Amino acid sequence: MVTVVKHRKVNIVMLDAGEELAAHCHPGDIAIVADRQGWWTHFVGADGQVDSYDVPYASRNEALWAAKAAAEFGLD
Repeated sequence: MVTVVKHRKVNIVMLDAGEELAAHCHPGDIAIVADRQGWWTHFVGADGQVDSYDVPYASRNEALWAAKAAAEFGLD
């Protein structure tokens, strides 16, 4: 189930396994997605391109805090 947290007017979209980023995220959103390596923080750009940090976080909470910190500074 997709969970959306709004922080500083930025949607942070937390996706469960099997949920597609493109189906749930829009430009300006931050997506949090888990895989076997950990929790990834993805940034959706104006034209739909996706950028990510180089390494995943160990927990969903760490990824969420990183996303909130990024939202504090804006995504422009």
